[in-house]
Amino acid sequence: MRTGAEGTLGDGVMTARDRFELWRDVIRRTRECEATTAHVDTFTAQVRSSELGQVTLLGTSFPSARFLRTERMVRRSHGPELYNLTFLTAGGHTLRCGADQAEKFEPGDLLLLGPSDPYDGRYFGGGPGKPLVEGVGADFPVSLLPIPPRLLRGLLGRRLSGREGSGALLAQFLLGLDRQADVLQPAEAARLGTVLVDLTAAWLARELDAASQLPPDARHRALVENIRAFIRHNLHDPALTPATIAAAHHISVSHLHRLFTQHSQGETVAAWIRSQRLRKAHRDLTDPALQDLPVHVIAARCGMFRASEFSRAFKTAYGLSPREHRHRARHEPGGQ
Repeated sequence: MRTGAEGTLGDGVMTARDRFELWRDVIRRTRECEATTAHVDTFTAQVRSSELGQVTLLGTSFPSARFLRTERMVRRSHGPELYNLTFLTAGGHTLRCGADQAEKFEPGDLLLLGPSDPYDGRYFGGGPGKPLVEGVGADFPVSLLPIPPRLLRGLLGRRLSGREGSGALLAQFLLGLDRQADVLQPAEAARLGTVLVDLTAAWLARELDAASQLPPDARHRALVENIRAFIRHNLHDPALTPATIAAAHHISVSHLHRLFTQHSQGETVAAWIRSQRLRKAHRDLTDPALQDLPVHVIAARCGMFRASEFSRAFKTAYGLSPREHRHRARHEPGGQ
């Protein structure tokens, strides 16, 4: 569910300077800072803003720029106290917080800033062929994060990895939210905002070695999202069963079933695996790069090795056979 300013800020009859001012205003809504760029006369950018309950998701791309937040700006800020979480996907930046903390960020890095942090951030495009800085982030109230702010002081403004473990799960969740925000209904978006905060808490708790300080509900929601990511990564494996999933996460099968049904509106683990396999097959059957693969091979790549069962399940879920779905995608306007 997209809200606010969005799209390419280069459409219509606006001047480049007007586009820059509009982009700067969007950034200022949750980040009280001064944005400047050497590209004012040619400025164009993209902004995607989405409301996920109390969480604001913001995706953006822009040319090289500087963001300055002074102590005076911190003192005069009267808005809600927010954490700013950012995942960098293209370009790079340097960040200076205070006199003795300087960090250099690359694509794949995560950054968390607090409401009382002055900083000087300089963002740089990736060079020829990739001139823009790109990233996706989230702003959410300090009160939502179930970790005392005093424990986070050593992590704020630091370069943290989004390439492995709970950091990678959080990064991929941010990217997925940015891709799907257009089709989310308000209630669903609010639930996913809660999950995003829980994943952030689980990631920070791991960095702090303080997972035991998280409330049980937050730990459970983060664990369920971790389980979902594990399932999506292993859909091809015919041995993907509740027992193997439980073993991979060091919990009992009964505990897995209780957690999953509680946080999936009653859907069972097995049913979710089946729906994800069908969804992947539905997508792969229309992928031009896979058009020469037979239908039964597509099904096997998704962990479904019995062609007749796959065909029946697919038709039940989507109202047409796998071959009909592929044929329609190839021959209808906008298809392959």
